[in-house]
Amino acid sequence: MGEEVSSKRYTPEERTLYREKLAENLELFDTYLRHAEFKSAGTIGLELELNLIDSDNQPSLNNTKVLERLDDEFQSEIGGFNLELNHPVLQVAGRGLKTLEAGVAHRLDKAQKAAEAEGLTVTSIGTLPTLSTQFLTEETWITEENRYEALSNSIVDARGEYVRIELDGEEKYKHEFADIAPEASCTSMQLHLQVAPNKFAEAWNASQAIAAAQVAMSANSPLFVGRKLWHESRIPVFTQAIDTRTPELVNQGVRPRVWFGERWITSVFDLFEENVRYFPPLLPEIKDFVEFSSADAPKLYELNLHNGTVWRWNRPIYDSSDSGADIRVENRLLPAGPTPVDMVADAAFYYGLAEFLVGENRPVWSRMSFREAEENFFACAKDGIGARVTWPKIGHIDVADLVLDVLIPQARRGLSRLGIDKDVIDEYMSIIEGRAELRTNGATWQLKMLDHLAPNSAPDSPERREGLKAMMDAYVKNQASGEPVHTWDVPV
Repeated sequence: MGEEVSSKRYTPEERTLYREKLAENLELFDTYLRHAEFKSAGTIGLELELNLIDSDNQPSLNNTKVLERLDDEFQSEIGGFNLELNHPVLQVAGRGLKTLEAGVAHRLDKAQKAAEAEGLTVTSIGTLPTLSTQFLTEETWITEENRYEALSNSIVDARGEYVRIELDGEEKYKHEFADIAPEASCTSMQLHLQVAPNKFAEAWNASQAIAAAQVAMSANSPLFVGRKLWHESRIPVFTQAIDTRTPELVNQGVRPRVWFGERWITSVFDLFEENVRYFPPLLPEIKDFVEFSSADAPKLYELNLHNGTVWRWNRPIYDSSDSGADIRVENRLLPAGPTPVDMVADAAFYYGLAEFLVGENRPVWSRMSFREAEENFFACAKDGIGARVTWPKIGHIDVADLVLDVLIPQARRGLSRLGIDKDVIDEYMSIIEGRAELRTNGATWQLKMLDHLAPNSAPDSPERREGLKAMMDAYVKNQASGEPVHTWDVPV
């Protein structure tokens, strides 16, 4: 969705032509995959979505003003209170993860200074707890760019009725929205892993298998519009906010646009082919010619734009430039925050585990069903670090115990294979260990702090609203300290 688009709505003729271009792109991609050389330097990258809040910890619709003070490493997001930080790619070996942490901290500091100049604060959190239903129902929530308005229009037009958000957790929430505003509440950290095309299927399958553990350890979105719902409420809210299906289509088994998937794959082509086969285009923007780089790598504009409107939790990325093309896994399931060291620990956990699992003689995805991986994923989104999962040769186990006993040792070995310095491995894995041992992450800290500040408060009550503001004061203060979240205190 980084591409600019020319329209806010599209004609039947434009949609028909786009469908034809998609088929041409897919055929060209298939041919290129079979004969081309791809870059496979194994670089990593990171994108981070942020929230702007005012002095009262309320969302502030001033991203345009803040962006005017920043460089092109920052861009808008769909909500007028959102920004996105794009970290340059780098090598992971040696002290690459420390370079990533320093780079994220430096860019967050730049964003903070730009926000402060407008009397605002930048915060990284999966879902801003002080968002309200009223705020999300006002027309002003959206960033005024064609691509965002076109996306919202296309989803609502395809659905043909209001967008329903309905969630049960410790509390309940149900509301219908006239547009996709709840999507703007979902701010994430997206990790990129460059792989050779012949290794992509293994990397994607590994990413799917460990998605549940990632979500459990990193959950940081337990409060949607101030209600205690799932530990990672961002996942079901995002799924429901941009669902183009009516209840009848859901009952027919039509696939959702936000999708875990339905099978292990054998090639990156499988995912792009599924995109074209199963999902109608939302943004049928057409280029008038097939563009090649000087390295004869096709741009595949239409296929890439369509891929950006199918929100897999692990998305395939094809990118071409004058130096050739590369294939990446975009790991999209992690929430933003809490601190740079927390986020890079999450990255280290992912990169290390993916590397280890791809190298196994009998990979984990050959020993567990895809349905089990999916059930694990949603169990961990709901219950976070307290969830139970199913794992080969073990059966049912607390996810925190699985992480401590199995996954952290595997991640350590994977990180070592990647050539990462031992002290760097120890630092980041100790953070994941600390969370697992204490059963503490961003989500549990938020819930405990809110219970301390506003015990027994009802949703939408004055006590709850004041408790959420005070909780955000403490969150921002702890975030500024840079200390990992499992060390944050909750007063007794």
